[in-house]
Amino acid sequence: MAEQLSGLADDRALLGRTSTAERVSDILRSRIAEGYFPPGTRLSEDSIGGALGVSRNTLREAFRLLTHERLLVHELNRGVFVRVLTVEDVEDIYRTRGLVECAVVRGLGEPPYALDGLAEAVADGQRAAREGDWKEVGTANIHFHRELVALADSARTDELMRSVFAELRLAFHVVDDPRRLHEPYLARNRQILQALQDGDRFEAEKLLAVYLSDSLERVVEVYKRRVAEDT
Repeated sequence: MAEQLSGLADDRALLGRTSTAERVSDILRSRIAEGYFPPGTRLSEDSIGGALGVSRNTLREAFRLLTHERLLVHELNRGVFVRVLTVEDVEDIYRTRGLVECAVVRGLGEPPYALDGLAEAVADGQRAAREGDWKEVGTANIHFHRELVALADSARTDELMRSVFAELRLAFHVVDDPRRLHEPYLARNRQILQALQDGDRFEAEKLLAVYLSDSLERVVEVYKRRVAEDT
């Protein structure tokens, strides 16, 4: 927890003089999405409030917002915890991803497309893989899909998928072999990027649909095995 709190203290400057619960929730959501707070982590009001320099009421409102987004849960007399997903949650996340991400690619219109963000995410993933940092590979993968959604140039779509991708990070935490999960998608991300660079959004959508189906199968397999181990 000390490392996480140190990172939050670095985010304090982002709040500025107009600190709000929405800004606090943005910071915490990003930290959850980046894997700083794994599923089941209890979030201390005193520690996090102190690290960010915000009031207890502001922090509680931020917790409420993130609970509404299904990233946190409040347990009576115990506190607030980062949510532990179920198999059904994972399936619903991927169903939502398929509906939104494929629709974004399908609706891109005529090339060329603004692909700098996608290319940067691919490069970040490759660099992290060379360094053997598979958690960071997972982060780069999420960034890739966030940039893919951003191609729609829709604030509403970005907002919808922001919490979906944060939930996805919670799903990744149960994977006991992150390299096995993430490594195959390095090449797949490159293939999708290449298809879009070639102006072939139909090929990119086809690659993406198969990608998401395979990823769902892998993650659900892990979840079911973990559930079996815990019962």
